[in-house]
Amino acid sequence: MSVTFNRSSRFFALLLSGITQTDIVSQPVPLMTVQLGENVLFSCLYSEQEVEYISWFKQTVGEKPRLIAISHKYTHPIYYGNFSHTRFKVLENGSNNQLIISNTEFSDSAIYYCGGMNNYAMTFATGTFLIQSKSKTVVQQPVSDPVHPGDSVTLQCTVNSETCAGDHSVYWFRHGSGESLPGLIYTHGNRSDECEKSPEAGSPTHSCVYSLPKRNLRRSDAGIYYCAVVTCGDILFGDGTKCICVAGPTLDPVLLGLGAALVFCVVLLIFLVCYICKNTGKMSFSCKIYLLLCLH
Repeated sequence: MSVTFNRSSRFFALLLSGITQTDIVSQPVPLMTVQLGENVLFSCLYSEQEVEYISWFKQTVGEKPRLIAISHKYTHPIYYGNFSHTRFKVLENGSNNQLIISNTEFSDSAIYYCGGMNNYAMTFATGTFLIQSKSKTVVQQPVSDPVHPGDSVTLQCTVNSETCAGDHSVYWFRHGSGESLPGLIYTHGNRSDECEKSPEAGSPTHSCVYSLPKRNLRRSDAGIYYCAVVTCGDILFGDGTKCICVAGPTLDPVLLGLGAALVFCVVLLIFLVCYICKNTGKMSFSCKIYLLLCLH
């Protein structure tokens, strides 16, 4: 997927902004890519107890948000402006309100927000960025197996381009569970040494492979990793690679604390009993047993 490079700085500013995700309304997918002419579906999850109306907005980079439609679970959606229901369609599916765009065009590339309204107050989700793919494609290899803390894994991103074999700038983003939007974690800078021309005679296709090694993984490294390549005035995005970091068996810190407190109480009790027995001078059978415990 791609977006023109002269808008890239604005895009990254939006991508890295600290918008707070809420439990009232949320959009689970932060980034989507489609081929020109394909259909795309956006999901908006919301709390039926706290939301009465759902609104959808489209914001093209550098412009103000535009209202697409407002829907209520008991009425038909109302569409606004040039957003005809022939291409834009809102569906209600329980607590999942969906926006479908048919036969996508390049002008559909934008951020799509859903907002939940109740008692004249609106809560927004963090949005989903939609970008159309062109002749250049970015393919991210999946991680075959779940990894464990301390393991190492190499994420790969392959760019196939029919034109422009110049230097590329490569960026990696990670979208962790519970985070609002992907955050920039690494950049390769200008790279062209990892590209090779197609072996087919007369083929203009160039293939570039970029890798991101991750060593000594932690549970906090889990998430979806996106590769972004700046080339020939475009920013190309991959669909993301999901990295699942499975933790080994661990003890609950609460149980550990309770166990330590129990041991301390038992030791203190034995000490007190031994102290009382030694100072009273009455060596009963129970005192003798406790004294043996103290001596050992």
